[in-house]
Parts: sequence; C-alpha cells; structure tokens
Amino acid sequence: MFKTLQTYKLLFFRLITIVLGIEISIYFFKIDLLFTGIFGFFIVFLLVREMYFYVRNFVLLYDKTISSILQNDFSSDFTKHKGDKNYGDLFQLYDTLKSRQNEQISKDIIYSSILNNIETGIIILEKQENDWDIFLMNDYFSSHFNVPKVSKWKYLKNQLPSLCEIIEEDDFHEIKTSVEISINEQAAQTFVLQASKTEIYEREYCIVLLDSIQNVVEKKEKDAWVNLMKVISHELLNSITPIRSICQNLQDLVEQDSLSAEDLEDIKNSVETMLRRSDHLQKFVEGYRKLAMLPSPKKQKIELQPLIENCLQIMNSLFKKDGIEVVNSISLKRPINVDPQQTEQVIINLLTNSVYALKNTTQKQILISAEAKENRTYIKITDTGSGIEKEIENKVFLPFFTTRNEGAGIGLTLSKNIIEAHGGYVSFKTENGKTVFEICLVEG
Repeated sequence: MFKTLQTYKLLFFRLITIVLGIEISIYFFKIDLLFTGIFGFFIVFLLVREMYFYVRNFVLLYDKTISSILQNDFSSDFTKHKGDKNYGDLFQLYDTLKSRQNEQISKDIIYSSILNNIETGIIILEKQENDWDIFLMNDYFSSHFNVPKVSKWKYLKNQLPSLCEIIEEDDFHEIKTSVEISINEQAAQTFVLQASKTEIYEREYCIVLLDSIQNVVEKKEKDAWVNLMKVISHELLNSITPIRSICQNLQDLVEQDSLSAEDLEDIKNSVETMLRRSDHLQKFVEGYRKLAMLPSPKKQKIELQPLIENCLQIMNSLFKKDGIEVVNSISLKRPINVDPQQTEQVIINLLTNSVYALKNTTQKQILISAEAKENRTYIKITDTGSGIEKEIENKVFLPFFTTRNEGAGIGLTLSKNIIEAHGGYVSFKTENGKTVFEICLVEG
C-alpha cells in the first residue's frame, strides 16, 4: 500500500511539474521572451513524453503480470524490474503464486506417479453439465484394458460398454460388485468393481477402481500364508529351543563318570519337560490337521431351536461353574440346511469363547438370538465381556492365535472354516460395549 502511494505521488509530482512548466512558458511569451517561452514548451514536451512512457510501461507491466497470474503462466521473467520499488507488491504476489503453482505441480507429478504405479485400474470422472469427462486414467487401466487415455465418458463407453453400463445403472453412485470384462476378444475376466461419488468445491467426481479377482485372492492368500508361517515358526521354536537346551544338559550329565541323586533328579525333570513340550507340539500338529483336513459338510434340514438347546445342555455345567446367565431368545421356526455335528461344534466353540471373555467381569451374561432375512439365517451370540482389543481384531480368526494360556488357537478358525464350507460366514462386532459373534447361513 505504501509503495502504491509512492507511485501516485510521483505521478502527481510529474503533473504539477508539467502544469507549472506550461504556466511559466506562457508567462515568458506574455513578457515577449519568445525564445525562452519556446524553450520552456520544449522542456514541457520532454516532460510529457517522459510521463507518457512511464505510465505506458507501468500499465503494460501491470497488465502483463496480472495476465500471467490469471492464465497461470509463470514463465515470464521480471528479474530486471525487481529493483524497482514501485512494483514490489506486484512481484511479491507473482512470486508467491508461482511458488505455490510449482509446489502444486510437484504434488501432481508425485500423485500421478503413485497412481500410475498401482496395479489397480483407476479412473476419476468429473461431471460437466449433463455429461462426464475423464479427469484421470492411470497407466495400469489404460494398458491392462487396452484403452487409450480418452477424455470423454462416451469414448470410454465405446471401448468398455459392459463396465460403463454398470456404472450408469447406479447413476455414478456407490458400487461394490464384480464385473466380467473381455479384452481384445479374449475370454472374459472377472474384476472387483468399486465406485464412489464425491463433491469438491461444487464439482462432482466419481472414482472408479478395478482390480482383478486373481490379484485380490493372491494378496489375501499371501497375507494368510505369511501370518500362518509366523505362527507355525513361533510354535516350533517355542518347543524345539527348550528341548534342544535340555538335550545338551542331559548329554553333559550322562558323560559324567558317576551320577548323583541330584543329577538323577535333573534327568527326571528334563525328561518330563521334553514330554510336555512334545505333547504340546503334537496337539499343535493335530490342530493343524483338523484345519487342513476338514470334511465336507453333510447337510440336512433341521430345526435351529433343538440344536441350540443341545449345545446349551452340553455347556450347562461350565455356565453354572462360572455363574453365567444364558438367555436364549430364539423363537425362529424356520429350518436350516446344515451339517448338525459341524454346526454344533461351531456353536460350542463360540459359547466357549464367550465363557472365557466373561472370566474377569461382574455382569456375566450370554444372549443367543436369531433372525431370518430373505434366504439367510443369522445367529448371534452376544456376551457382556470386556470385548476384543483393537490391536488383535485382525488376528481373531488367524490359525493358532490365542490369548489364553491353555488355548490351542484353532476354535474360531475352525468355526470360520466350517461355516464358509456351508456357504456362509462368521463375523464379529461390538455393540453398546458388548461383543457379538454372528453366523450367517445361506439357504440352499
């Protein structure tokens, strides 16, 4: 602001000088000093000319700078003018915006690089009046589906009609489904399709993600194998390490010329320890065999209520011992198509899990409920225990993972595998501070 006032003062000073020059020149003419008057007018002419070029250069420089800012063109070089204090604020604004644009360009390059290196097809659509433009298409989408990086939705629709029709049917809103896409007249491949809609600064965007089913499965399998190998290696080392240490100790003892009573007692304790660790290892292997060699379910139509009552009868002594109140609110008369023995095993495993969760609580209650929706039956087992900690939520169904000293860590995994073999699923959640395990069975 101060620099702008200085500019105005300079212009005002020039105008005053020109006006005074004209007045003085006219005065010289009036007193018949002709040549002095002409010289005065010549000086005025030079002042006017200087002021004209000053104002013109000033306006042109401002126009050029403002135009560059409005057009996001920061390629101009104003270095030679930066010494002029009259343009200080203007060039400071220009440099600030230029710096921000360079920063934004750097971020855009990084984000584009990240998106182009992800092995998932990504397209981002931007709504323009009644049509959609393709705001971004990553390299994987373009190369994998053999589609050029077009800018209009209608051009993409010509290339991948099966994909675009599904997105249009849901009016570019939330979608999570599978889609079969044929590429270059080859056999159709199945992909996971996810779409979401968002609004930023009054502009609508639709983000579409496409991932090969094979890639999804491979990622899941890889994670599962890594976790499983961690557990197996942990269990093996926990048994092998102490056994090896005991064997070394026994070797030192038997190499002695004579054995004392204390040595014999050490040998006895060492053998007992090896037997315990061997038993533990044997149980671990048997648990793995149970998971790996799970027989196919022999389904039959049965009533849910008698099945639950039979499970409660089996667990009744354990409930009484720990003072647990069990509320069975199942009134469902609809039959379920399951393997009775396997399903009973699942219910008992989940009830046992709830009993353990109630060990250190004052309010000990287990609620069993069920409901039917369309062709699905949902069985819920809710307990008032302390809940499942966030840190272990993703490990609950992991084979051999347990928080119990005496647990084998296969109950929940086995339950999950049994229900999945039936075509359903087992999940858990927390509702009002209570842990809920839910079994979903699909009719058929």
